[in-house]
Amino acid sequence: MEINIVGLATAAATFLGVWLGHVSVRKIERETVHLWKPTVSALVLSGGFAAASFLTSSMPLSAICGILSVTLFWDALEIAVRQPKRIKHGHAPANPKNPRHAKILAEYPEATTIDWLDRDPRGTPYSAAELASIKESAK
Repeated sequence: MEINIVGLATAAATFLGVWLGHVSVRKIERETVHLWKPTVSALVLSGGFAAASFLTSSMPLSAICGILSVTLFWDALEIAVRQPKRIKHGHAPANPKNPRHAKILAEYPEATTIDWLDRDPRGTPYSAAELASIKESAK
């Protein structure tokens, strides 16, 4: 009987790729002034993993490289387009020490430095007045 490790390998690659991608997109977008550099790097790495996926004869390695390729391609989109929109809408915290974020904070009233995920859950939604109070107390 032959053991098939493709499922386990792809599950691990997916979990690690998505987890590292989520964490790195938030960190990179928060700290980087010029987003084109990490975006191009993610696209180049994505292309490299895609090529490796096509060129390897190992099914588990090919699957892992394919998953990481697509994950890095998606991360490039997140860094360049989607995360900056989250900052502008106040869905993700802005970094006032980053000149790009300082400009966003000045131009978009919804932008905030508050990390809405960094609070104790209470089981019920916050009212608009409560959110405004939290935002005001953070200033």
